[in-house]
Order: sequence, then C-alpha cells, then structure tokens
Amino acid sequence: MKPTLRFLTAVAVAACTFGSISHAQDLTGAGSTFINPIMTKWAYDYKAETSTSINYQSVGSGAGINNLIDGTIDFAGSDAPMNADERGRAKGTVIHLPAVIGAVAVAYNVNGIGSGLGFGGSELADIFLGKIKYWDDPRIVARNPGKGLPHEAITIVHRSDGSGTTAIFTDYLAKVSSDWKSQVGAGKTVNWPNGIGGKGSAGVAGVLKEKDNSIGYVEFAYAQENKLSYAAIDNGNGKYTYPSAETAMQAANSSNIPTDLCTMITCAPQGYPISGFSWLIVYQKSQKPAELRKFLKYVVTKGQKDTAPLWYAAIPDAIVSSEMKMIDSIQ
Repeated sequence: MKPTLRFLTAVAVAACTFGSISHAQDLTGAGSTFINPIMTKWAYDYKAETSTSINYQSVGSGAGINNLIDGTIDFAGSDAPMNADERGRAKGTVIHLPAVIGAVAVAYNVNGIGSGLGFGGSELADIFLGKIKYWDDPRIVARNPGKGLPHEAITIVHRSDGSGTTAIFTDYLAKVSSDWKSQVGAGKTVNWPNGIGGKGSAGVAGVLKEKDNSIGYVEFAYAQENKLSYAAIDNGNGKYTYPSAETAMQAANSSNIPTDLCTMITCAPQGYPISGFSWLIVYQKSQKPAELRKFLKYVVTKGQKDTAPLWYAAIPDAIVSSEMKMIDSIQ
C-alpha cells in the first residue's frame, strides 16, 4: 500500500519540527590525520551496522582539540594528550581514550635508494636542525656503508599544521638530542629551523614524493599507502628497528601507562622508538552521551580488528578494560 499524501506531509512536518532528533545519533569529530585511514573504515562500517553517521574531518590534532574546546564537535582525534593550556580552556572534564597505536615513519626520497637506510637519533636531530646538510655526510655514510649516498642537499619536509604526529616526532627528537630539546623542543607545533611544510600527513607524503633528496615524517600507514621509502631507527642500543604494527605494540607494552592513559611512548625500552597512541578525546559530560558511549565502545572492541590491515597496532586488553570504565562514566 502506497503512503498517502497526508502521511508524507506529516512526516515532512515532523522532520522540520524535530530535525535535531532525526540527526541526534550522528556524531562529529575532527583532528588527527594519523588516525584518519582507520577512522574512515570505522565510519563506513559503523554506518552500515548502526545507521549512525560518523562525520570526521582530518584537520590535524591541534585544530581538532580547539574544535572540541569550542564545543563544535563531539570528539577530537589527537596523537598527543591535551596540554595544560588546552585543559584550562576546556569547558569541562575531558577523557583521553587510546584508539590505536601507530608508528611515525622517517620517510625519504633519494634516487636509487629504497627503504632500509639506518639512522640514529642524534643524526636525525642534526638533519632536522640543518647541521647535517648533505646525504653523503660522513655520519650518515657511517650508518649506511656501501649505499652510494649522493652528494645532494637534504630537503626537510615537516607538518605546517598543529599535529600530533609532529608531537610524537619532536618528543622523540627532544629525548635523543639535548640540542633539539633546547633549541626547538616538542609539541604539536614547533618553530622548525628549516624545511618545507605540508598540511596533514597526506600533504607531507605528497611533498616527499615530489621533492628529490627529501626527508620527512609521516604516520606509517601513509608511508605504505604512498609507497614511500622509510628508515630503520637505532633504538639506542645499536639495534635498528623498522616501523610496523608489531614494533609499535612492543613500544606500548614496554611502557609505563598511567591511570589517565595520557603518556607518550617514544624511546620505549622495546620496539620502534618513534611510536605513539592516537587518542579520541571527549568531554565526560556530552550532549550525546548514549551514542558517544556506543561508538567509543565499538572503537576499542570490535573496531580493533581493523588495525592490522591498516598498519596500526591494537590497544592492549589491559588498557581496553580501563577505557570501558572511562566510557561508562560519560554522561
């Protein structure tokens, strides 16, 4: 039986009158480009399973946190915890929920040289400080004998936006180099001594592909998707470690995780030294508590099956147990 005109009119009136209700279940998020590949997968699958739309904008961790503070989104994605200033500007108590573990790859574009160059932390810091200027610098050659490194100037590529990936990378550099710590420091935004900026991980990957003899940093999924060459990093004891889901998981498992789940895991005792969590950050008091709780529980349980195919590591069970309690506290 076809619907009557009166029925259709009534539905239209109800939709206009209660438009906010018809979309009340939809959630909006913004922030980390680090997590965007898997967030896209989660949004697609969650929509198919629940009919709820997850509208996520990959605008960088800093912008996402500012949007959350302003109250224009339901959750922020960030690869660094909110700092003291951001927490001070927040309109209430915030909860940090690790969603994935990932590695930040040191990617490069040198003609004739594929993945497999090795770097130590001090060399990387001095490259990004501009102290090591050429690919055949003796310190790089000593790490990579027989590679045929060219006498070509190194082009630095970094993020131009507020970025959790930058926070992870600069946190690592500040831990391995006193010069980097004193001259540049760590954070989602820093004053880069030199180089070309790219917006988002995709932007950095694009510049790296275009610029010969360049080096930069991207979340590992972007290195894989863009077929970028990437380096093995000396973890501090002479052992070179490649970025991967497995080595990022090792870093998390060997780190001390506080009860609020807010910590950087760079230079962990084991695993890849430039690894980090990517958090979903929410207000404990939400305008959409029921739907937010439902989606966040999906992320930390069923959604974890999508981590490995997209080159992330899943959150350890012990952390998930803590997260479930934190999610239940959302009102």
